[in-house]
Amino acid sequence: MNWGRLIVDAVFRGGDKHSNHGKTVQRMIEHMVAKIRKQYREDVPIIIRMDSGFFDQKIFKVCEKLEIGYLCGGKLYKDIKWFTISQEAENWTRYVSGHKDCWEFIEFGSKRGNWDRFRRTIYCRLTNKGDQLYLPGCRPDTVIITNLGRGEPIDEQLKKMSAENYLEAHHIVGCYHERGTDELANRALKDFGQEQLPFKRFNPNAAWYYSMVLGHFLMETFKIDVGSPVVSIGAYATTVRRRLIDMAGKIVSHSGKVVLKVHESCFKVFSELFDRCRVAPVVP
Repeated sequence: MNWGRLIVDAVFRGGDKHSNHGKTVQRMIEHMVAKIRKQYREDVPIIIRMDSGFFDQKIFKVCEKLEIGYLCGGKLYKDIKWFTISQEAENWTRYVSGHKDCWEFIEFGSKRGNWDRFRRTIYCRLTNKGDQLYLPGCRPDTVIITNLGRGEPIDEQLKKMSAENYLEAHHIVGCYHERGTDELANRALKDFGQEQLPFKRFNPNAAWYYSMVLGHFLMETFKIDVGSPVVSIGAYATTVRRRLIDMAGKIVSHSGKVVLKVHESCFKVFSELFDRCRVAPVVP
């Protein structure tokens, strides 16, 4: 689970386990929601964004019980596809993203075979990506399942925060299609450490993985609290190493002292970083 570029919780499992294996997802959500409300504020609105690998009523029920919102990718079942095909053109609404990608969407209630209730469903079809047009049958379609705008407690929480735009279909579509940015945290983790684990046994690899996740989190917070004047917050670990660590220097002995000599431009960078390290960051 990540919050922007920060990986806030993780579970290391064997390669034969599905992303929604067992009850680890439900337990992670319950654990993180309790921590957020205890450490931050009890009535803070929380929305979880998930891909279709977590399309499961058990997860939806946990979110609804905890009174939080969710946006989850659905699956293109035949009945849903036939329903959308039968809809007239005037029933569809256009949405244009910041990248000038154009989508058409329609919303309805969906209830799968073992579900105990209908849930808000938004079906999206891509009409053009920038200047590239897509013909019917050749374009990627998306199904979004959400509990936003259904009169649940999360709606009132958002309204109190003057964030009722999250309840609108346009905003839901835009928010879900920004899910690709969530993968940047995984990419940053691989750039920080390595994708191939070094050991043959599970337990040593688990210890290595959790240490790598912890180290990556510390590096991300270091960029925010200390390194932001030199490297951008969105910089990957390779850039951080090149800009902050891989600096040429010379160790010399002078007047009975051992001195590290660096270029004047490097010293200015170090001086600013040391000043920021001595000042505790402000916690809002």
